[in-house]
Parts: sequence; structure tokens; C-alpha cells
Amino acid sequence: MYKAQGNGEMTLELQSQIPYLRPSIHARRANIVVKFQDLYGFTVEGNVDDVNILNEVREKVREQGRVWWALEASKGANWYLQPQVVSISQGIALKSSLKLSTLANAITLKRLIRKGIPPVLRPKVWFSLSGAAKKKSTVPDSYYNDLIKAVEDKVTPATKQIDHDLPRTFPGHPWLDTPEGHATLRRVLVGYSFRDSDVGYCQGLNYVAALLLLVMKTEEDAFWMLAVLLENVLVNDCYTTNLSGCHVEQRVFKDLLVKQCPRIAAHLEALEFDVSLVATEWFLCLFSKSLPSETTLRVWDVLFYEGAKVLFHTALAIFKMKENELLLSHHVGDVINILQKTTHHLFDPEELLTVAFDKIGSMTTNTISKQRKKQEPAVMAELDQRLRRLNTLKMNDK
Repeated sequence: MYKAQGNGEMTLELQSQIPYLRPSIHARRANIVVKFQDLYGFTVEGNVDDVNILNEVREKVREQGRVWWALEASKGANWYLQPQVVSISQGIALKSSLKLSTLANAITLKRLIRKGIPPVLRPKVWFSLSGAAKKKSTVPDSYYNDLIKAVEDKVTPATKQIDHDLPRTFPGHPWLDTPEGHATLRRVLVGYSFRDSDVGYCQGLNYVAALLLLVMKTEEDAFWMLAVLLENVLVNDCYTTNLSGCHVEQRVFKDLLVKQCPRIAAHLEALEFDVSLVATEWFLCLFSKSLPSETTLRVWDVLFYEGAKVLFHTALAIFKMKENELLLSHHVGDVINILQKTTHHLFDPEELLTVAFDKIGSMTTNTISKQRKKQEPAVMAELDQRLRRLNTLKMNDK
């Protein structure tokens, strides 16, 4: 919504949407920190090397856009939105029953998405391949507007927390941090809190919904993207009151870190560093608070097509990329500083995703599901014990 996208020729749109960054001569000579806006309006701080990396990345985005455009010319407009291809992405169709050409298209699409969806196509591709379009089609056309009208003046604990969090959601952004931006984000979050009372509202969703608003063409499309994320893409109960799903994900991630990066895991254990100190925010905010927005959206490109396993791939890759530095750390604070500095300056999504998918061992959705089932009993027992202790404290206070 922040940068409305028209229906003109894609190559022209790509040129207008992806400008080169040109730091001043003084900045280049002094190699000082410069500020600039990224494609989605966020102010980014970096040195000239960071600017050069971003310019290289944007050139790659242009090249990738030309690849998508050429495929549209050869395979037909919206070839990637064919029902058979979409059904493969959603795990519905049996591969044995599909034509070879359809399977080839699905394989091509997976490779394309890992290389990045051009910004101009991102709203359309996400909306179809994630299942949001299908979800929206199951309700009347007026569903969202009717929902927003119905809850307009209602006050709940969720709406109070949303109102508290609005000004803290990407402060300083030229659209999100305005009355219009706040009002739009509020409608999406409040609307969803009434759609799913079990989730209601959880801190972290404000950042996810805000970034969806910047990408999608309409407020309503952002709402349905949030719905498909919480109801289909991510694990159940990630955002419920006790965050049980998030606790399960953290335990699974710790196990995967031991298997995929054993030296790092052993060193962090010796330092008594709990990876959930950093990974909880990564998983709850889907990296939107940690990575630069253009890198976050490249992760989301794959997330909406391949599912929640992508979050594990990405989190493991961040640790893997800094293995040598982490192994030299002596304190918990050192580890946090290394990881924060790494994520905040990861302007090259290609570097991150190459490690995530080429240097991290294969992980299937089925494998991760089994890991979750293994961890669920321990998490529920821990949460139950915590609740018992809390109730005991309340009783003693009376």
C-alpha cells in the first residue's frame, strides 16, 4: 500500500521502483555512515560498502524481474497462478496425477521464488500461492468490510493492547507512523482479533501486519495474508495467550541447532546462552524487526510458498554465517551483539538464503512436524507447572 503499483509494463515499473542509491562524494571519501530509504520507506543506516551491496542486490532484482517477464511471455500471463501449480504449493495435488509440464512449472516456480519475487508481482504471487485468495473466496465479498463495521467501537483487552502498540510499530516510517497508517493497521489487527478470539492479539503481530500492509495493494488483502499466515502457514498456537506454539518452535530450533551446527550449540551451552533470547523475536515477528525489510521480504517470498520450515532454515543460517565469530565469544553479551549486528546489516538476501538452503542440511515439513510432536508434551507440562506456581502465588497474596 505504501507504494501503490500500477498495471503498466513490468520492466518499466521495476526501473521506477528500484532506484540506485548514490551517496555523496564526501560520504564516499570519508566512508561515513549514511542514511537512505529502502524500497518500502524504511530509513536505513549503513556505510558506503552497505550502499554498494544494496545497489548490487537491486540490480539482481531487476535481472530477476526480466526473467519473470520472459517466462510470462513464453508460458503465458500468470502461468504461476494456474490451479495445478498452486495446488502443488499447497500440498493438495498428487504429483503422479499431474502432467510433466505442470510439474516442470512447479519446479521452475520454486527456483524462481528462492531467487526472489519482483516487488511489482509480489502482492499477486503471495496472495495466490499462500492460499489467501482461496481463503477469501470462501466468504461473502463484504466479509471484511462487515467485520470492520461490526467491531468499530468495541473495546477489549486486545484492542487496548493494539492501541498501545500502534505508535511503537516502526516509528518514523513515512506512512505507517501517521494517523492514516495507524488507523489502517488498527483495523487489520482489531478485525483479526475478533475473527480468531483464541489468538486475539499478540505483540509481534503488529510488525507482521504492518509489513504486509506495505507490500499488499489493499488493506483487505493484507488482512487475508495475516489470516492465512496464522491459520495455515505457521504452527498452531504461536500467538495464543500462553504462546505454546512459539515455545514448541524454540525447542525444535534448539534441537536443530545441535544437529546442524553442533560446534556452535556446544559453545553456546558452555556460555549458558539460551538461543531463545534472540530467536523468540525472530519467530514471532518473522524477522521483520531484525532483518532489513528487503531481506525480510525475500524470506517471506519462500515462507508463503514452502511453509514455516523456512523460518528454521533462516535462523540456522544466521548462526552458521557467524560461526567463527560466535566460537570466539566469551560472554552472553558478545553473542547477542554479534547476532544483532549481523541481522541489522544483512542487506544481501542472496547471501543469507544461499546459506539457508545450500549449507544447512535438508529439512522437510514432515520432519519438523515430528519434532514438534516430540516437544509438545514437555512444553505443555512446563506451562502447566508455571500456571500452578502463579496460582499458588496469587493464593498466598490473598
